[in-house]
Amino acid sequence: MKVYQYEKCESCRKAVRWLKERNIEFSPLPIREETPTQQEILQMIQAHAGELKKLFNTSSKDYRDPEVKDKIPDLTQEEIISLLRGRGNLIKRPFVVGEGVALQGFKPDLWKEAFGLS
Repeated sequence: MKVYQYEKCESCRKAVRWLKERNIEFSPLPIREETPTQQEILQMIQAHAGELKKLFNTSSKDYRDPEVKDKIPDLTQEEIISLLRGRGNLIKRPFVVGEGVALQGFKPDLWKEAFGLS
């Protein structure tokens, strides 16, 4: 399983701590330098039932840039994937993908369910 994160992101730190406390193995990756693959983004799109806006870190300065935010509604899925792969800071984090797991953001209840924990 891969956990794409940003080291200064509090949600990312909480998520990593949560995984470590439960001895769940993962590979941490710096999301700004090493963005998710096209296949991983497609996996997340499927997990979000096709809702592309859920992929975005809407509180980021990059997202609020009018050149980005204003053009997103008119982009195709392929264009959105390309945009996200080119600008990792646009991706909502943590971004967790693995076999049978696709999570974004850190919500402990959803994570417990995804990992089959009670």
